[in-house]
Amino acid sequence: MHDIKPWWQSRTLWGAIVTIASAGLGLAGLDLGDADREALIELLTSLGAALGGVIAIVGRITAKNRIG
Repeated sequence: MHDIKPWWQSRTLWGAIVTIASAGLGLAGLDLGDADREALIELLTSLGAALGGVIAIVGRITAKNRIG
């Protein structure tokens, strides 16, 4: 495992977050099915990647130094 990616692109991380959230929802009386959990993980992973792109663009626009 030599590839490095930002934390928000990690399906494992989002899977863990969704699992914890679905457990909390289960305790509150709401139930997420397996398909719903998988769809939520996919959505959060995509949103995380999009957010990373926006941050990169904003960072480049607001940067004080040129890329050399």
